[in-house]
Amino acid sequence: MCGLITLLDVKEVVAMKQNNGFTLIELVVVIAILAILSAIALPKFAEISESAHSSSVEAAGGAYISAISLVRSQWLANGVHSAVTNLPGYGEPNNVLDVSTDGWPTGVNGNTNPSGMTSAECNALWGELMTTSSLAASTVAGEDYLTTLVGGDCRYTYQATADGHRIEYDPNTGDVHTELSP
Repeated sequence: MCGLITLLDVKEVVAMKQNNGFTLIELVVVIAILAILSAIALPKFAEISESAHSSSVEAAGGAYISAISLVRSQWLANGVHSAVTNLPGYGEPNNVLDVSTDGWPTGVNGNTNPSGMTSAECNALWGELMTTSSLAASTVAGEDYLTTLVGGDCRYTYQATADGHRIEYDPNTGDVHTELSP
């Protein structure tokens, strides 16, 4: 019986050949399901990504507001109500922060006049105020925020998207605004 093939053996071989893969209809159904899922998931992912960028800018703006408030609080606590270079008690041990006659930060290089601000001074101010943040600013493109001076206000424009999200600081009044473009 070594060379004989029985009817049972033939049926097993035919059954094995029929179960070797997926049918064309099964493949089309799977591809259609994947296409529907991706059509739903991709816009949601883009929306979540945009929301994350907006949240990042809002958080950085909140941190900047807190830092500005802390500087002014230190200026008030020191009891010297005039312009101060190298504000004692803030940024120990360096004390490089300069404030105006109203107690608002104006730079780190001896500038106590809000009208004397430059984009480089704004950039240095960001670096000193946001020391615990991993966000970097620069006066040239390439960092998280692009620093410019617009109408006497420091403007930090978020660079990770082209949406124009930004944080603005007015050294005359201490006001900080976070603007999110739609």
